[in-house]
Amino acid sequence: MTIKSKIFTESIVCIALSAALYLITIFSLPQGGRITAGSMIPIFWLSIRRGAKIGLLAGAVFGLVVLMIEPFILHPIQVLLDYPVAFGLLGLAGFFKKLPLIGVGIGMAGRFFSHFISGIIFFSSYVPTGINHALYSIIYNGSYILPEFIVSAVMIYILVKRRVIDIYR
Repeated sequence: MTIKSKIFTESIVCIALSAALYLITIFSLPQGGRITAGSMIPIFWLSIRRGAKIGLLAGAVFGLVVLMIEPFILHPIQVLLDYPVAFGLLGLAGFFKKLPLIGVGIGMAGRFFSHFISGIIFFSSYVPTGINHALYSIIYNGSYILPEFIVSAVMIYILVKRRVIDIYR
């Protein structure tokens, strides 16, 4: 098996595993967003293992899979921000191979920022009267991104400590 086909296969497996974990919902919000059984961990693992280029691409593909699973469509730009861009930004973790927990934080911050911007621009009609739109977007998106970050960071820490990131290179 060539290196390219090995990386391609790893990417497909990680995307599929992320999709399967995404279907295990702990908590779901009404306008999209959910706390899952660690659905971003395989994308983070792949990004840290294979680099940002592979991670960004795999994350974007995972975002398109999530779009098929849980479509919440208001506008074409919103679809881009909430699906391929937001999940693609998880791949930023690949820039931090030596500091994987920082990578998970940066990747998750990228995803949060994309959802935050989408929330301000496209979901303002859902904001209760008298509440700042930016504050609402922070609270709404943070309510599921923060728990996902904690689960992902803990699991990536365990995978790094057990040297699973480097297995079968």
